[in-house]
Amino acid sequence: MTQHDTPVHVHVPRDYTPPADLLAERVVLITGAADGIGRALAEAAAGCGATVILLDKDLPKLEAVYDAIEAAGSPQPALYPMNLEGVGPAEFLELATTIDREFGRLDALIHNAAMLGEQSPMHQYDHELWARVLHVNVNAPFLLNQALLGLVQRSDRGRVLFVSDQAGRRGRAFRGAYGVSKFAQEGMMETLAAELGTKRSVRTMSIDPGVVNTSLRRYCFPGENWQALAQPADVAPRLLYPLGPEGDALHGARLSLAHDDSTT
Repeated sequence: MTQHDTPVHVHVPRDYTPPADLLAERVVLITGAADGIGRALAEAAAGCGATVILLDKDLPKLEAVYDAIEAAGSPQPALYPMNLEGVGPAEFLELATTIDREFGRLDALIHNAAMLGEQSPMHQYDHELWARVLHVNVNAPFLLNQALLGLVQRSDRGRVLFVSDQAGRRGRAFRGAYGVSKFAQEGMMETLAAELGTKRSVRTMSIDPGVVNTSLRRYCFPGENWQALAQPADVAPRLLYPLGPEGDALHGARLSLAHDDSTT
């Protein structure tokens, strides 16, 4: 992207199925990997040959994901317990040092972790909770990019992928800090894309999975028929689309799985 470009909006093909070797010998870090879309993404990426670094604050759930990946016969993943709410630059540099020592590079960094906060009018929003949500959803991805971008640039097909939300592409009432943080992530993605340009091997983009049965969705819409929604495992394979060769032409793009304007 140049400073005059507008974001390209791309719908992932409905019939996309990732090849079994899409991520063979690739190293992929996924934040928020213990549950929901993060877990499904981790299992799908591992199923396509990736060595997945599982990052989340919930160690027991991380261990369950680890066991599921091993039981499926996929490459052995790596666990990295971390609470994004309580860490800063030093901890992210330690993470980078560990990845460099163990793998020597990082092929994809997927920003999936998100803190919802509360659903209330912004003029009534708790200011301490606002700061916590923005730290997890904005400051942490920023610091992760700073610490890990050098490792991603060692890949011949590097990716920085933000798992997005319609609430970050059009303002939604009562989404508060979460909605604002998703707008910030979109801006971070576009800024990084403009700074990197297309001459380097790294491509960065965002992707909206649409309406999915996750804990965040269930909290926002407690009366909804959740079982009628797409499940994380249903959408995860299509979320891998930009990690493959198709992603080479999607630098700075806003991708979506949904073909409508469903609220997420």
